[in-house]
Amino acid sequence: MNLPKSILFDLDGTLVDTAPDLAAAMNHVLALCGRSPLPVDAVRHLVGHGARALIARGLAATGDPAPHLVEQHFPDFLDHYAANITNASRPFDGAAAALDELAAHGCLLSICTNKPTHLALALVEALGWQGRFAAVVGQTSVARPKPDAGHVHATLAAAGGQADSAAFVGDSATDVGAARNACLPIVLVIFGYTDRPAHELGGDVVIDHYDALLPALRDLGRSLAG
Repeated sequence: MNLPKSILFDLDGTLVDTAPDLAAAMNHVLALCGRSPLPVDAVRHLVGHGARALIARGLAATGDPAPHLVEQHFPDFLDHYAANITNASRPFDGAAAALDELAAHGCLLSICTNKPTHLALALVEALGWQGRFAAVVGQTSVARPKPDAGHVHATLAAAGGQADSAAFVGDSATDVGAARNACLPIVLVIFGYTDRPAHELGGDVVIDHYDALLPALRDLGRSLAG
C-alpha cells in the first residue's frame, strides 16, 4: 500500500486528548501557589513543551511568572498527574482503529513525545496500548527533546526503524520542527494543542480525523518510495 515502514506519533494532542488531566495537574500547582485555576480550553495551547514549560506558562498566565516556583512544584505536578493520568484523558476519535490498521499492514509504530518517558509509558499502559508500539521515547530518555532531530533518531533506533522510510504524525510546531530537522515528512492533525492553526505550521498533510490518516500516509509513502 506504499505506506511508510516506520511511523512516529506524538502523544499529547495527537493520539490522546490529555488536556483535561494536564490542566487538573497544573491547576493543582496553581492552587498550591495561591493562584486561580485556568479552564481546560485555556490550557490546550500551552501543552507540548514538557511539564516544566506548562507550569511556567500557567504561572505566567495567572500573574507573576515566579520562575523559582517551577522547580519547587514540579514534583507536585508529576505526582498529581501520575495519580490521575486517565481520569478524563481519552484517545481521539478513530485513533485506535487507525493504529490497528497500520499495524495490520506491517507498519512499525512508535511514540516520540516531550512527556517524561515514565508518564508516557504509564498513559500507554492505562489505555491498554502496551502492545501497539515498538518504542516509547519521552523527553527524559534523550539529551535534547523535540524539536531536536536526535529525539526522532533515538525513537527510530529504539523501534528498529530507518529514517528513509519513516513519517511523523503530530499536532504542533514542535513536531514540525522535529520532523524537518530529521528530514521526515509529517502529517498534522487539526484537533491538537497549538496556538496557531495546523494549516499554518508547514506540515506536508493536514487531517481533521483519523479516518484520513492512512490515505495521507499512503501519499507520503509513494513520495518516499519515489
